[in-house]
Amino acid sequence: MHERKPPDLAAFALMIVLCATWGFQQVTIKLASEGISPVLQSGLRSAIALLLLALWARWRGLVLTRADGTLRNGLLAGFLFAVEFVFIYLGLSFTTASRMIVVLYTAPCLTVLGLHFFVPGEQMRWRHFAGVGLAFAGIILGFAGESGAPPGAWIGDLLGLLAAFGWAATTVLIRATELARISASKVLFYQLAVSAALMLPLSPLIGETGVSSLSVPILLALAYQGVIVAFASYLTWFWLLTRYLTARLSVFSFLTPLFGVACGVLFLGDRLTPSFVAAVACVTSGIVLVNLPVQRETRRADRSQ
Repeated sequence: MHERKPPDLAAFALMIVLCATWGFQQVTIKLASEGISPVLQSGLRSAIALLLLALWARWRGLVLTRADGTLRNGLLAGFLFAVEFVFIYLGLSFTTASRMIVVLYTAPCLTVLGLHFFVPGEQMRWRHFAGVGLAFAGIILGFAGESGAPPGAWIGDLLGLLAAFGWAATTVLIRATELARISASKVLFYQLAVSAALMLPLSPLIGETGVSSLSVPILLALAYQGVIVAFASYLTWFWLLTRYLTARLSVFSFLTPLFGVACGVLFLGDRLTPSFVAAVACVTSGIVLVNLPVQRETRRADRSQ
């Protein structure tokens, strides 16, 4: 186990790339949904990444199926991961990529709440709670009367919020159980394997049309989700968490909604209304407020040693 250290320039650069990658993912989901049903698309994404992870583990000589007492919580983490992305993919059928990315990235605030109650040493102070409140106020005030929202957008926003809860629950579970002590590759293996096993058969069961058409843009969008996001970016993120202080890395995640909004505007023609800009500002400010006190306290602890 490597001793975690503060992020350096290389870690900062990687986080910028990861945030841009995750922000653009919502655009590729919308593009691929023109020919592939949402839940099937999510299952194929996990299956592609699972195959690549298995090949990568074999090349590195890693055994992902060895019994180590983590199966139950690993399966639960995989289930929560699957639920999260079912909500994301279904939600994008009702709302825009820009709205989804802002709602989804309330998850870091929800994660802090979960860590406060379930992980010793992660208790929050009033500034953390203020950040959570600010983020949710941004959603309520920014989206409630937005005239540029598509019909039924509130359904997509609600699904995005449920996805945020699923993401936060997954993170808390990993941090609070023995999953925190196993390799990042095996944690990702649990999530990809369970989500693929659940979502691929779920698609026809709920009456999805499946694959209605295939084109180069649709295939490229699916490949981006499976190869770049679910495999490469998640593996990189878990690798960063094994080498750098998690709290110091997490503050960079507020960049993702900004990248997501920019991608939605540039590639999908999403409207950038004043109320939506206010929502982005409130949510991202809330996430920063939740994380920044942690950074300052960590620096004080470093200086006292």
